[in-house]
Amino acid sequence: MSAISVRGLVKAYGDNRAVDGIDLHVDQGEVVAVLGPNGAGKTTTIEILEGFRTRDEGDVSVLGMDPATAGRELRDRIGIVLQESGIEDELTVAEALRHHALPYSRKLPVDQVIGQVGLGDKAGARIKTLSGGQRRRLDLALALVSDPDLIFLDEPTTGFDPAARRRSWSVIRSLAEAGKTILLTTHYLDEAQELADRVVVISGGRVVAEGTPDQIGGRSERPATIRFRARAEDARRLGLEANDGVVTISTTTPTEELHRITGMAIEAGIELEDLEVRRPTLEDTYLRLVGEEGGEE
Repeated sequence: MSAISVRGLVKAYGDNRAVDGIDLHVDQGEVVAVLGPNGAGKTTTIEILEGFRTRDEGDVSVLGMDPATAGRELRDRIGIVLQESGIEDELTVAEALRHHALPYSRKLPVDQVIGQVGLGDKAGARIKTLSGGQRRRLDLALALVSDPDLIFLDEPTTGFDPAARRRSWSVIRSLAEAGKTILLTTHYLDEAQELADRVVVISGGRVVAEGTPDQIGGRSERPATIRFRARAEDARRLGLEANDGVVTISTTTPTEELHRITGMAIEAGIELEDLEVRRPTLEDTYLRLVGEEGGEE
């Protein structure tokens, strides 16, 4: 069953069609990452799904409701991590969560949520004393305290150090394992690779590709690269060419090609230094799909 179903979504600002006929579906219990450069239409699309912005055309269903008219009934079942929460700085972490939970019909224990996001030692700390990463963890806690069925995560780990990002990934994975549906927007391609069941790439207001992180855009079928360091004379003995001391080979049969090259190298007594085999990454595929737009920030 679909948690989110979108067909022919359009939103225009004057002559600019920020969203230009997007189709999107998210199954219940699925984690879907929405990727795209700034100005691609991601934010407008998400705000329409959350009920914060109206659409011009298209059919939209979120948890079986039209977000344009559902109001409180929908908001009671969704959690949202915004890029900036704007919560009162003088409140403590625990006070903020208790206050935020008041309007909701379902509530998780505040101490449980604080521990879940790794702020157990900050329950009594005032928000103004928190670091940037701790504030983002609080933003996540605010989205979770109402025990939502569907969670919108907008750049949830921006400003985190690597260790904090990994901890947040663990929280998101645990939510997915508990059956929560998650729609994630992120500029971190490794985050999408680690967390998402499916990836949707939006560019120019349209969906340009979707699929699993390993297969989107034909990623699994594109040539792999074999690369190693070798002296020019050693490369020639292998029937290859070295540029600046590096041999690079593109191949659709990396196992067979690697076996052939290493066999010749062993026979000739040549060491293949820094040998690596690399498939196109999600980042490679993303940049190919969105072109120069992908570099915009």
